[in-house]
Amino acid sequence: MLTHAHGDHARAGSGSYLCTPETAALLRRRLQDARVETLAYGERRRIGDATVSLHPAGHMLGSAQVRIEGSAGVWVVSGDYKREADPTCAPLEPVRCDVFISEATYALPLFRWDDPRSVAAEIVAWWQANGEKTSVLFCYALGKAQRLLAEIARLTDRPVRVHGMVEPFTQVYRELGIPLAATRLVGDDRGLAGELVLAPITARGTPWMKRFRSFEQAFASGLLRIRGTRRRRGFDRGFVISDHADWPGLLRTVRETGAERVYATHGHREALVRHLRETAGVEAAPIGTPQPADPEGD
Repeated sequence: MLTHAHGDHARAGSGSYLCTPETAALLRRRLQDARVETLAYGERRRIGDATVSLHPAGHMLGSAQVRIEGSAGVWVVSGDYKREADPTCAPLEPVRCDVFISEATYALPLFRWDDPRSVAAEIVAWWQANGEKTSVLFCYALGKAQRLLAEIARLTDRPVRVHGMVEPFTQVYRELGIPLAATRLVGDDRGLAGELVLAPITARGTPWMKRFRSFEQAFASGLLRIRGTRRRRGFDRGFVISDHADWPGLLRTVRETGAERVYATHGHREALVRHLRETAGVEAAPIGTPQPADPEGD
């Protein structure tokens, strides 16, 4: 079962994939030859001795938590999730369970997200203030870029330029009925004075950047909440916005599941486990491997 279509989850090599219809559409764009079966949110399927179902995770379009019910009770695997509003996907649906396996990417008290609408307004204001300079905003090509396009569309009708890695996924979002700002592929254009460009962080410092004569560069990521990150990485601006749950969102979600046992994976899992044990009185333990310091630019 696949929780969502990001590349660190949706990898080639499986015989088949079971996921939501929205994730299937994105997966087919990423892995053209993949054998994919779909399960709508809330639909139940019997697999062996267990009954499984998928429930909204709020991480990105099609993202899902996996509910597994069997002789050991009800287990829920969160996948990646967030609690902030996102016009591109269904909000997280808390699922009651006995055991909850939660991500912990940003599981430290310092990680607290601002209203995403106010962050989008800051991005548009930065773009406008840059005048004839090109405003290059680095963000994850799938999920984050489309979320920003949806938020920007609420504030301006100006089109946004996008990198070639962003546009194919943006097309899938449009086909699935998600309203986004108009986009134009950067292509072989030169200069692009006064334009806003969304690009993956992997494009930074490559020959692709040479097409911009005069530009400002910014980064959109939850990592910018860490003091000094923007300066150390050499960005002109930083915008704190993430598609992962912040500290209050993680604690709220654990509480709403009613789980008696919690396993934390990725990121700052030890901090979440310690807090749940010592403060919330929840049986908790870390599992899996720590997530890299930069979770794909998110």
